[in-house]
This record gives sequence, structure tokens and C-alpha cells, in this order.
Amino acid sequence: MNIRNIECWTVTMRLSEPYTIAYETIDSTINIFIRIETNQNITGYGCAAPDEAVTGETPESVLHAINEIVLQDILNSDPLRIAMIMERLKLKMQNHPSALAAIDMALYDILGKVSGQPLWIILGGFRDRIKTSVTIGIMQPDETVKRAQEFVSQGFKCLKIKGGIDVDSDIERILKIRELVGKHIELRFDANQGYTLEQSIKFVEHTRKANLELIEQPTPKGQPDLLGRVTSEVHVPVMADESLLTLRDAFRLARRDLVDMVNIKLMKVGGISEANQINAVARAAGLEAMIGCMDESALSIAAGLHFALARPNVVYADLDGHLDLIDDPAAGAVFLRNGILYPNAKPGLGCDLGE
Repeated sequence: MNIRNIECWTVTMRLSEPYTIAYETIDSTINIFIRIETNQNITGYGCAAPDEAVTGETPESVLHAINEIVLQDILNSDPLRIAMIMERLKLKMQNHPSALAAIDMALYDILGKVSGQPLWIILGGFRDRIKTSVTIGIMQPDETVKRAQEFVSQGFKCLKIKGGIDVDSDIERILKIRELVGKHIELRFDANQGYTLEQSIKFVEHTRKANLELIEQPTPKGQPDLLGRVTSEVHVPVMADESLLTLRDAFRLARRDLVDMVNIKLMKVGGISEANQINAVARAAGLEAMIGCMDESALSIAAGLHFALARPNVVYADLDGHLDLIDDPAAGAVFLRNGILYPNAKPGLGCDLGE
């Protein structure tokens, strides 16, 4: 088997409702879809969700990388030799993680289709479903509570609340949500790098009775020692997100005990192949892992889901980036029922985009 053609194209998808995080407001997203065709009429699909603030990429840079580097480098290669292809591309595409992720997931999609099995089975098959959180952006306390009530009524068992702009407002919102939803709904908080050490400690102490499950990336990604100080001084588990981009980042965070948990996003790290290695470091260090996402089509959400289902120490999922997208070409690649995310039963990633 060999790769006979590679195509990529952009899709702009509006969000049904914009949301705000610590450093921006998002109302739409641009994903780049990729199709890898083989000489045996098996086609694999992938998706990149570049975010200049997180992955350092733009849609234009992803298209350029695929057309100018990937196409020339892997045409006529055997798509089942995933490790060989990805190691070769990594040398030339170190600054293109979401582009690498798109290629990687398309190759794994081909592997699944050749095997006739859903990818999560091939990767390990540890579980067949996982609970996902759903995100509430930064808004006024009353609006936040209303949104929390809507999500709980839809069956979600875990809410992820964004903050990081105003610590006092964040405290108020968390306490009001806990009062509304009761003790059985899990609450996670993501400051998106917006806090100082003092603000992080204040937030955790003043929300103690809300029994938060975790706090994600409270401090700036460029200050790992500061993140480590938060971890050592608060009782709530601290998770790294923006601080984790590479395998080396994972090793540094684990070796120095700077965090309790890690958020592995395929778009940040470069796909399933690299996520496997990062997750191995986390597991060896006793760190729990979460598979997270950007604003992504259901196609790349499916890739994250299949990986999460395969790995025993991936105990958390934050795979809701597709829920508000309008006209997603890959809708149906995953299924959500009462806050639980399921893959479909088709081989590979379970999605065929057609021509």
C-alpha cells in the first residue's frame, strides 16, 4: 500500500454562541481538513485546528506546511508505517503541531480501516465510553448559573468553568454554581494562565466548600516554577495545559513535580503518536491525564476520544469543542448521551467526508 494523493482544505465554522476565556472571545473557528488517498482505495481523514495563541500556527501556515512539506515528503510512502512517517515529518515541522496532528490522525484512520476495527480497539481498547466536561465561558455570575442549570438539565455530570480575569467574580460564580447543582456534579476550573500565585491561593481557599475537582493552568505558561508553587501550596489538584506542548515539557513537569495532572491536546502535541509518548511519561510519574481539545470538528474530537478510550490513566475528558459548531462536515463522528461521549462503530475514526 502507498499514498497516492493528499488534499487539504479549510472550513470556517461559526459557533452557535460565542464564549470568553481569560485572553480572548471566540465566535468562530477555522479547521483544516486533510484527505490521504491510497492506491488500494482506502482513504484516511484528519483535521487541524490551529490557534496562534496556543499552537503558534495560523490556517495559512498549516496549509503551507501540508502543501510544501508533507505532500513532497510522504507521497508514495506506506501509510501503515506511521512511526517512520511521523518521525520524518517532525524534523521538518517542529512549529506545526496541529498540522502534524492532522496527518497523524489520517494515518491512524487508514490503519483502522485496513484492520476493519474502530481505532480505540487497535490502540488498546481499555474502555468504550468516557464522561466529558462541558465548558462555561466567562460571563456574569447570574448568566453562569443559568448556563450551568441548562447543561445539568441536558444530562452533563461535569462542568468546566472558565475564569482568570477577576478572581473575586470567579469565586462568586463557583460558589453559586455549587449551590445550584448540588454535590454530585463535578466542577473543574480553568484560569487559562490568568492568575498570580496569590490569586491562585485566594481562589482555591475561598472556593474550598465548593469541592472543586481540579484547577487548570492557573499561572502563565512561561513560568513553570510559579505553577509548581501553586501545586505545592493548594489542596486542589493542579493541571498543566498551556505549559505542556512537547514530550520534553512533560518530562520537565513530571521530573520536578510541578503539577498533579496534565491536559494532553492532540493539536498542541502533534497527534496520537506523540500523545502516546507524553502519556507514558505521565503514567510513569503517577500523573493523571485528561484529553482536551480546542474548537475542533467532530473528526478531531473523535481522534482524541479514541485515544482517551484506549489508555487506562486517561481518567478525564474535556472533549466538547465540537458541540457549538455550525455546519461541521464531520458531525456524527462521535455521539453524546447524558454527558457521556461514545465513538461510532465504524472502522478507523468513524468518519468519511466524501469528495
